[in-house]
Amino acid sequence: MTSTAGISISLDAMGGDHGPEVVLAGAAVALERRPGTRFILFGEEAAVRPVLAKHPALEAASTFHHCEISVRMDDKPSQALRQGRYKSSMWRTIDAVKTGEADVAVSAGNTGALMAMAKFCLRTMANIERPAIAAIWPTLRGESIVLDVGATIGADAQQLIDFSMMGGAMARALLGLERPTVGLLNIGVEEVKGQDDIREAGRLLKETPLPGIDYRGFVEGNDLGQGTVDVVVTEGFTGNIALKTAEGTARQIASYLRAAMTRTWLARAGYLLAKSAFDRLRDKMDPRKVNGGVFLGLNGIVIKSHGGTDAEGIAAAIDLAHAMARAGLREKIEADLASYHRRISEEAASISESGNS
Repeated sequence: MTSTAGISISLDAMGGDHGPEVVLAGAAVALERRPGTRFILFGEEAAVRPVLAKHPALEAASTFHHCEISVRMDDKPSQALRQGRYKSSMWRTIDAVKTGEADVAVSAGNTGALMAMAKFCLRTMANIERPAIAAIWPTLRGESIVLDVGATIGADAQQLIDFSMMGGAMARALLGLERPTVGLLNIGVEEVKGQDDIREAGRLLKETPLPGIDYRGFVEGNDLGQGTVDVVVTEGFTGNIALKTAEGTARQIASYLRAAMTRTWLARAGYLLAKSAFDRLRDKMDPRKVNGGVFLGLNGIVIKSHGGTDAEGIAAAIDLAHAMARAGLREKIEADLASYHRRISEEAASISESGNS
């Protein structure tokens, strides 16, 4: 149980597949773990108030704001932005971070709409063209960070470098690493392999070391689970497919194990004898435990929870929000970006002076 007095979380109570019932139950679980947290809730009063009354501790620790509009899970980003800007529960959850009322925003709503609203409301950081979504990835060595897992499709060399810096800052903030290792996801580790943008990003990262990260070159898909590096960088299309594949594989293996352990009486007896080991395995493979994608590159922190998760998953996303707020993630990213662009400017000036002399 960790005290987080002073940290305020703005929460979209209408987000996700199950709405206030699951979102508020998850917030109640998170509050039990971290007493002293303040919640700012946004949603439709008729839907939120009856559920909130079931969680008196959460109700006492929360401020509620009624919103007439909720973004649906199937709304197109442009439609959600047009109809819900300034007045939907999703928008106002994000806006609370912009105004300083909240330290971090959490929503389980429509990913595309959430990113569109976050970019419009918070704007991207200076020198960042595109934000990214970073996910925590369980590995044999512990945990890694993978980005981008779905913010945008495609990325050029400079954007991949930006992702590397942002992922490195998150690794230092979340994993406590002084100089996290970083790799670019590619179809092979050889420098001649991959698309032009990936090879160019690799060359620049190798020739111009970045502050706060240790670039280790290209990594392949099998390195994700091995934990070969602390931060794996890719573009959103590939990253999202990798994330969904890993989640599906985890569920597939869990299903295989359940079927195998109940097939015969001998298998059931073996399961009972090894129950503690299977419980640890199930806990390690549980996607709810690492639920929550961090929007990086914005002037504020936004956490995206899976829409179909349960209360435990919502609580995990709020836990992640706490960690990012406590660690000063935004400030770390801004410092790294400033240091990098200062170095680039100095090198450019040095080359110019050499050419003129």
